[in-house]
Amino acid sequence: MTVVSKPLTAKQTFIELLDNAGDWFVRVVEDGRETVRTFDKRSSAKACAEGHRTRLGLEEVTRV
Repeated sequence: MTVVSKPLTAKQTFIELLDNAGDWFVRVVEDGRETVRTFDKRSSAKACAEGHRTRLGLEEVTRV
Protein backbone atom coordinates (compact mmCIF):
# COMPACT_ATOMS: atom_id res chain seq x y z
CA MET A 1 0.00 0.00 0.00
CA THR A 2 1.27 3.46 -0.92
CA VAL A 3 0.26 6.62 0.94
CA VAL A 4 0.77 10.11 -0.49
CA SER A 5 -0.41 13.26 1.29
CA LYS A 6 -0.55 16.84 0.07
CA PRO A 7 -2.48 19.92 1.22
CA LEU A 8 -5.46 21.22 -0.78
CA THR A 9 -6.43 24.86 -0.95
CA ALA A 10 -10.06 24.55 0.19
CA LYS A 11 -11.29 23.10 3.49
CA GLN A 12 -13.15 20.13 2.06
CA THR A 13 -14.04 16.64 3.33
CA PHE A 14 -14.96 13.78 0.98
CA ILE A 15 -13.97 10.25 -0.07
CA GLU A 16 -13.50 8.87 -3.58
CA LEU A 17 -13.09 5.27 -4.73
CA LEU A 18 -11.27 4.97 -8.07
CA ASP A 19 -10.45 2.05 -10.36
CA ASN A 20 -7.55 2.38 -12.79
CA ALA A 21 -6.63 -0.70 -14.84
CA GLY A 22 -7.22 -3.08 -11.94
CA ASP A 23 -5.56 -0.95 -9.27
CA TRP A 24 -7.91 0.54 -6.70
CA PHE A 25 -7.39 3.91 -5.03
CA VAL A 26 -9.11 5.49 -2.06
CA ARG A 27 -8.76 9.25 -1.93
CA VAL A 28 -9.67 10.74 1.44
CA VAL A 29 -9.82 14.53 1.72
CA GLU A 30 -10.31 15.64 5.31
CA ASP A 31 -10.41 19.37 6.06
CA GLY A 32 -8.49 20.06 2.86
CA ARG A 33 -5.76 17.46 3.48
CA GLU A 34 -5.53 14.65 0.91
CA THR A 35 -4.45 11.05 1.49
CA VAL A 36 -4.42 8.45 -1.28
CA ARG A 37 -4.15 4.73 -0.58
CA THR A 38 -3.59 2.08 -3.24
CA PHE A 39 -5.01 -1.46 -3.16
CA ASP A 40 -4.79 -4.56 -5.36
CA LYS A 41 -8.28 -5.73 -4.43
CA ARG A 42 -11.59 -3.88 -4.79
CA SER A 43 -12.89 -5.40 -1.55
CA SER A 44 -9.95 -3.99 0.44
CA ALA A 45 -10.35 -0.54 -1.12
CA LYS A 46 -14.09 -0.55 -0.48
CA ALA A 47 -13.60 -1.56 3.17
CA CYS A 48 -11.05 1.24 3.63
CA ALA A 49 -13.35 3.82 2.02
CA GLU A 50 -16.34 2.71 4.10
CA GLY A 51 -14.29 2.85 7.29
CA HIS A 52 -13.26 6.43 6.55
CA ARG A 53 -16.84 7.33 5.59
CA THR A 54 -18.09 6.09 8.95
CA ARG A 55 -15.24 7.77 10.86
CA LEU A 56 -15.90 11.12 9.17
CA GLY A 57 -19.70 10.86 9.41
CA LEU A 58 -20.19 11.21 5.65
CA GLU A 59 -23.26 9.87 3.84
CA GLU A 60 -21.51 8.49 0.78
CA VAL A 61 -18.31 7.44 -0.97
CA THR A 62 -18.05 8.82 -4.50
CA ARG A 63 -17.11 6.22 -7.14
CA VAL A 64 -14.99 7.83 -9.84
